Amino acid sequence: MKNPDLEKRLRRAIENARQATSDFDLDTDYVPPAGRGLKPASVLVAVTYGGDLVLTKRAARLKHHAGQIAFAGGRQDETDRDLVHTALREAHEEIGLDPETVTILGQLPAHETVTSYTVTPIIAMVPPEQVYIPEPNEVAEVFTVPLDHVLRLASYRIEGRHWRGQRRDYYTVPYGPFYIWGATARILHGLASSAA
Repeated sequence: MKNPDLEKRLRRAIENARQATSDFDLDTDYVPPAGRGLKPASVLVAVTYGGDLVLTKRAARLKHHAGQIAFAGGRQDETDRDLVHTALREAHEEIGLDPETVTILGQLPAHETVTSYTVTPIIAMVPPEQVYIPEPNEVAEVFTVPLDHVLRLASYRIEGRHWRGQRRDYYTVPYGPFYIWGATARILHGLASSAA
């Protein structure tokens, strides 16, 4: 069952989102290295018509970001038509999401990660009855979080840690047993800011 009010709210947030984000947004002394090459990637910010955000917990055996909370998504392949195709392909591979059931609403400005990717968040609606099949080499778990939780700016905290010899601050938006932080939380904070 469609949810026109939720779809309208998300489309308005997409229209209001003007500024690109970065994992370094809270680090005012960060200067990007000259000549760095950013690799294009995209993620699917999938929202059910019931008002839940679909997230994954990455497999513990992965070389990068093991065990972290993430959107389905990844690096753009040369065979991808565009970044929407990348996000849909990756979501199909990682969580078994049927691209035919997805309604694309639009995209947020790109997000630069500490791992030198420029990630485009693709906002989409998916049916609440969708059955997810995690690809075990990449995804340990697929779960949902109420969209209202991540759209509430009061749900966010700023935390920090030392990384490569420097203090790094970042957003977190914990939910139950799930510690959502880093690029995922920063992208969600951008969506929440534009939806406010």
